[in-house]
Amino acid sequence: MNHAQLTALGRALRLLGEHGEALTADTPDAKLHEVKADLRRALDLLDETVTSAAPATRCPEHPGGPVDEDAPDLCLLCETRRRAARRSEVDGAYPSYDRPAAEPTDRTPSRYGVRGDRPQPQQRWLPELWNGREWQLCGTPRRDRREAELFIAAQRRGARAAMAYRLVHEFTDYEVVRIWGHPVRVDIEPMGNL
Repeated sequence: MNHAQLTALGRALRLLGEHGEALTADTPDAKLHEVKADLRRALDLLDETVTSAAPATRCPEHPGGPVDEDAPDLCLLCETRRRAARRSEVDGAYPSYDRPAAEPTDRTPSRYGVRGDRPQPQQRWLPELWNGREWQLCGTPRRDRREAELFIAAQRRGARAAMAYRLVHEFTDYEVVRIWGHPVRVDIEPMGNL
């Protein structure tokens, strides 16, 4: 919205407010037609001002995302993450925490939501290799630690194995779980960059 549109829209809305304050039970029809014309003018200004589509969800992260009618914020993407977190919690992937016995049933709506509405962080295992200068991702992040270790074992047996591999646990932070081999810093310049 540019400044001219903002000024014109503000003026039209203030005029409508003045009409609203002046309304009484015996307001003549001519005055009501004037209010109707001013109201149409304000709506036309608003239509010119709004350039994007109305948000389909109440999700601040994905306002134009796909809709899931069963989700509290109508966001299919966030609800999919919440369902995956609940499913993995049931499967025993995350340690469960005890919910308080008396949870309030009527919550005040919050701009940022409450903890139960946010999706749980996803746990992943990242296989990395040492390329001589730094650690780099060498395969797809896995959801299962055993599967990631088997992938690294297969890489080490390959024809072009790196000098070192490591497995990084990504949950809410990164933690190096295990390292295979010894990473040695390799200078790519001949003669040590003299």
